[in-house]
Amino acid sequence: MADSDLIKLYSGRILELAAAIPLAQRLENPQASVKKRSPLCGSTVAVDLDVEDGRVVRFGQDVKACALGQASAAVVGGAILGRTRAELERARDELRAMLKSDGPVPAAPFEGLEVLLPARDYKNRHASIMLALDAANEAFRQAEDARSHA
Repeated sequence: MADSDLIKLYSGRILELAAAIPLAQRLENPQASVKKRSPLCGSTVAVDLDVEDGRVVRFGQDVKACALGQASAAVVGGAILGRTRAELERARDELRAMLKSDGPVPAAPFEGLEVLLPARDYKNRHASIMLALDAANEAFRQAEDARSHA
């Protein structure tokens, strides 16, 4: 990767997001906790969440990832409260399509993921970018399962 490519990839906006991740503390006694790791780069994201009436009501995350993974987690953290399972699944699927098959930018409230468009060309970064939404989706399923068996 040339230096100019790196500069383009790690734009000022990506670095700003990476430096200010919302909800960046783990929750006490969450309904669900999921930790995801990218085997390629070693990035990890752990999320905790609670669901009530089919919506995320509490969320916390611990992000140990590259700037791209951090930026993705920042957008997710800023948009996740109040979201339904269907909205999280759609955001995950849209982000994956944006990165892997030139799909459109994810719909609101996850449209901030547009900042990661330059990462399309860097397949080795995709897994890190997907961590926050992958973990949030799995945690949402676990929280719903726990509530249905309570």
